[in-house]
Amino acid sequence: MPVNLELKLKVDSHLKYIYLLKKANAENKGVLKQKDIYYRWKKGLLKLRIEGDSATLIKYVRAEKGKRWSNFDLMRLTGENPEKYFDDLLTVEAVVEKKRKLYFWNNTRVHLDEVKGLGKFLELETLFISTRADMEKRFTDTIAMLGLDLSKQIRKSYKNIPTGT
Repeated sequence: MPVNLELKLKVDSHLKYIYLLKKANAENKGVLKQKDIYYRWKKGLLKLRIEGDSATLIKYVRAEKGKRWSNFDLMRLTGENPEKYFDDLLTVEAVVEKKRKLYFWNNTRVHLDEVKGLGKFLELETLFISTRADMEKRFTDTIAMLGLDLSKQIRKSYKNIPTGT
């Protein structure tokens, strides 16, 4: 199961972070429109991500205290209307729609999200490539490059953030 290290912060604006990412020569991967449908699952989080014409089922288990290590699996789906298919099988807990500006720097995915009904957020996902120590260093370097305040970290999924937060 792949592993990453995650961080989420609510922000007032993305402009400062776009400037810093450009200055650091981060790779701009473009803008994604995503719809995440969360289903009830006792072992962690299970969501169906709809992105344009593609669909991916994502299951993950993540520590919400301390460092947010996340173990996850992705399953790319084909076929007609996967959302309807899973809605007939599973109980929907929440639907989250967002526009995501995606950057890649130092083996870290930087998400600048505008989440419908919740506002603007910045997320980091540093991917495991060699050792946990290497991943933590890359994660810490990204936090420093962006000047992030970890005291404002949100330790939950978008589905669990109350509107107006």
